[in-house]
Amino acid sequence: MILLDSVTKRYSGDAEPALDNVSLHIEPNEFVFLVGKSGAGKSTLIKMLTKEETPDSGKIIVGGIDLDYVKKRHVPGYRRRLGVVFQDFKLLPRRTVYENVAFALEIMGMSSKDIRKTVPKVLELVDLLDQANKFPGQLSGGQQQRVSIARSVARQPKILIADEPTGQLDKLTTAEIIDLLCKINDFGTTILVTTHNENIVNNLQKRVVTLKKGRIVNDQKNNGIYKLDETPVPERPARILQAPGHALRRPLAFERPRMVVQAPTAKEEDKIEKVEAVKKPEKIETKKEVKMSKALKPAKEKKEVLKAAAKKPSAPRVRTKTMPSMTVRTAPKKVKIAKSNVI
Repeated sequence: MILLDSVTKRYSGDAEPALDNVSLHIEPNEFVFLVGKSGAGKSTLIKMLTKEETPDSGKIIVGGIDLDYVKKRHVPGYRRRLGVVFQDFKLLPRRTVYENVAFALEIMGMSSKDIRKTVPKVLELVDLLDQANKFPGQLSGGQQQRVSIARSVARQPKILIADEPTGQLDKLTTAEIIDLLCKINDFGTTILVTTHNENIVNNLQKRVVTLKKGRIVNDQKNNGIYKLDETPVPERPARILQAPGHALRRPLAFERPRMVVQAPTAKEEDKIEKVEAVKKPEKIETKKEVKMSKALKPAKEKKEVLKAAAKKPSAPRVRTKTMPSMTVRTAPKKVKIAKSNVI
């Protein structure tokens, strides 16, 4: 829903940046407190989300919208998608409570018929329906803040940003405003609240993000409490295992650190042997496979015999002396001549 990736903002004339490499991710329907001392960077972060300021570097995505591509002429339309509650209320003094809420809906282009249906429901939500015809000057501080919240919620935004909404209120009124924000959060709205009130944060135990000198020093995602004096957590470098007898060399700017893999210990070798010793379950042959194997056995045996015979070394050939070939001359046969044939 809200994503800040390595956001940095520095104002001219300041020795330190207002935001220094801030990365934050807020999920949909989440209630988040942003705490820190004055000058820690809370207001600057809110101005980044509302597009009042632009970061020097980094990426900001709000409700699926990349703020790098939101041009100046589109900023008013983008802000209408958000609900923003300010510490000083920012109400129109010459308009009644009803008209202040209706004005926000008129800007969105809502019809007068829909406005007449929506405004009473919103005023009932903030418990100001009986004060609809009064002007802001006739209301208390807590009531004026309720009007401000009603004006922001009337447009049904997915994200509600409250910048010190209880800074000018007493304890009882503060508790009422926070209860109202929790009720809005139950309807599915993502809420980001900046505050210095320790009691509110500790009582609700929501997610608490702590800023210090422009950096996020603590992010308690569950059961958060109010903390200010935390030091930034340094990034853990990659673990490099040192080979015996060799000193680690500091890598150059263009090199990656070399990883040295240690040999497995005795326990790890035992585990490997146990895993290898586990036999796979034997395959159960069906009746057809048994018949086929029986039919193929003689052919397999013949092949094995022929292979074995081919592998055996042949006996050495013995040369024997043979008699020289002799030609036998035979005398020609005598032909007997019968006397009767002689003339």
